[in-house]
Amino acid sequence: MASLNYPNIVPENNLRLPDALTIEHGPAPLLGRFVIAGDRAARANGLRLRIRHDFPELNRLNQEQAERGAWYPLIDMFNPERSDVAPENGFWISGENDKGEIVSTYAARVYYWPDSNLKEQAVAMLYGHDEGQPVVVTAPAASEIGGLVLSVGAAWVRPDYRGRQLSHLLPRVAKAYAISRWPLDWAMGYVTAASALKGLAYGYGSKHLSYSVVYPDLDFGELAVAYSSGREVYDDLAEFLDKELSDPLGAKFASPRSAAPTGINFEQEVTKMPSSPAFHGSSRRS
Repeated sequence: MASLNYPNIVPENNLRLPDALTIEHGPAPLLGRFVIAGDRAARANGLRLRIRHDFPELNRLNQEQAERGAWYPLIDMFNPERSDVAPENGFWISGENDKGEIVSTYAARVYYWPDSNLKEQAVAMLYGHDEGQPVVVTAPAASEIGGLVLSVGAAWVRPDYRGRQLSHLLPRVAKAYAISRWPLDWAMGYVTAASALKGLAYGYGSKHLSYSVVYPDLDFGELAVAYSSGREVYDDLAEFLDKELSDPLGAKFASPRSAAPTGINFEQEVTKMPSSPAFHGSSRRS
């Protein structure tokens, strides 16, 4: 089935997060306040957040950092040479320091499946195109996750910026921006079974886990679908805004907490494919 794009306004590439925001859907007061507060919290970290859709640049940065051992190769979802990711259906957030260096990323792809669902689209989503690669989907939620679906990934933080709770902030900033631009039905991602047992997906705003999805040709093992409905995304943003972003100076995010070991994945989502461009948004934990 050919991919469809839901009509939406594509902003100019590489705008500051607040400048890129045009609220077409959802509760405008909540989303506007969240984006401003999230941007302020990032600035307390010394970061300027920008909305981009130049996916070749994201892949260039990923390749550079992967060669240094600081990131894993991206999955095909975010590679325009291997998938149909485009400004009309995706974006990525860059966090830049005062020198203009990109020190963090987070990407999102919006799928429009009006007559389909994750169970039917699991191969195309992960590999970029469905060429008959095997997948075993037993997660009950996969049959229900359809319509407008946000899938996130390409999460990375440079080692010297880790330990600042960016792994809680950036996923929610991406969701707030996405749900203002598209009337999302669902937001989702994969997490490994080990990560699911640790409860890590809930820290990033996912409300439910559904088991499981297995790609037999890859070494992920059992994956859980971490997901929230559009309404639950709003509720999570409101709670995070009230509890975590209430300080007008963003002081909670202003300095590193205990720095995480470099071997821990940032998003703890799917981590790597063994012999091809690889995974659903990981690097090492912030």
